[in-house]
Amino acid sequence: MSKSRHVSETQATQMLRKHGIAFGEHPYDYVEHGGTGESARQLGVDEHHVVKTLVMEDDKAQPCIVLMHGDRTVSTKNLARQIGCKSVQPCKPEVAQRHSGYLVGGTSPFGTRKRMPVYVEASVLALERIYINGGRRGFLVSIAPAVLTALLGAKPVECALAE
Repeated sequence: MSKSRHVSETQATQMLRKHGIAFGEHPYDYVEHGGTGESARQLGVDEHHVVKTLVMEDDKAQPCIVLMHGDRTVSTKNLARQIGCKSVQPCKPEVAQRHSGYLVGGTSPFGTRKRMPVYVEASVLALERIYINGGRRGFLVSIAPAVLTALLGAKPVECALAE
């Protein structure tokens, strides 16, 4: 069975096109639990430049999106302190899917079903280009990180921990 390298439109690419955002399309072979390490390896890019989209919730079960370097984890304690709540934790996969409208492993911060606050690790914004999920498993888009603040209103935070 041959896999086509063409990726059809997603909610994410539709949103980017609608706003006139230039982006590169980078399909790869999705590997269950492969994460950003796998996509970075297949695409030949630094995992630090691959940004994961995490759907989290605060102590009042209010969802938010956290954008983090692929080779870092989120300090939920630091994040909670910076966004002014008691605690933050990752959503269960089915809850994340309900909020975002995307399958886990294919979650993009663009074109989500529900509008949620977006937080981005500040150092992500200093990169020249980032690779971020394009709304489907096995599909990243490359964009200028400024798009995150311009289009999503992403607020910079500092909550990265080395993996």
